[in-house]
Amino acid sequence: MAQIPPSIIGTAAPVLAERYTHSELNSLFMANSFPGDPPEGNKEKKCLDWLRRGNHRLADPLASFGRLIAEFMDTEQSIPYASSWSAPREEKPDPRQFLASALDREGLSYQRGGMILGAHLSGPSRSLAERLRSEGIKAVEDEYQRAYAAIGSDSRAALTAACAILESVCRTYLESAGIEPPKMRGLQAVWPETARHLGLNPAAVADDDIKRILQGLYSLADGIAALRTHEGSAHGKGDTEQRRYNIEPRHARLAVHAAHTMALFVMETWSATSRRH
Repeated sequence: MAQIPPSIIGTAAPVLAERYTHSELNSLFMANSFPGDPPEGNKEKKCLDWLRRGNHRLADPLASFGRLIAEFMDTEQSIPYASSWSAPREEKPDPRQFLASALDREGLSYQRGGMILGAHLSGPSRSLAERLRSEGIKAVEDEYQRAYAAIGSDSRAALTAACAILESVCRTYLESAGIEPPKMRGLQAVWPETARHLGLNPAAVADDDIKRILQGLYSLADGIAALRTHEGSAHGKGDTEQRRYNIEPRHARLAVHAAHTMALFVMETWSATSRRH
């Protein structure tokens, strides 16, 4: 769960108050599941109180905030112009830029469609396990989009997130199938168990071509997990600490794509196995 930073609440409240009427604010907050009755007071106070309340009572406040501002951020603002018979109007700053700048100062960014990027990029969102059961592959795609979006700006964080998402997919499968996951954390622990129970163990496959591909998946799992351990953001390495490898966006992109492909393959195999039983 990621909270809405106070600086963003302080910036968003007057911006939203300027843009919407009281009744429009009520509809907007309620439509995005912000809890409780509309707070009393002027429009700015209403936004402040509702955003603060969301931090205390929503499962993922920052994700809800992204959906709350989506219509405002994604709608093109009107562009003032001067006709031949009117004096030029002073062009006002785009109010969306105030929110974009506030997010940037917190290491976050807005992506069209209502997604806030940069939040808990060290791993998947807390609700991924539930979403996997209800939404399936769509939940995986949404999570990986967050990782892809961070590759250029924070390759190590993208790598860490991608590995953690694949691990979460494997662990969720094992738990849903009534199989006790390994006590050890990490992709290198859960992948062999997942592969074995889904019939992806190369030793159990007769076709030589498929066997080679499945053997490659084991190597990929080991490589992604090792790269995450040595070069990812999860272990608090400082900038001055000697790293094994100078990871660049292309390396992170390779690892993220590989983890994404494996996660989709697990989901599709899980679905096919469920249909057979």
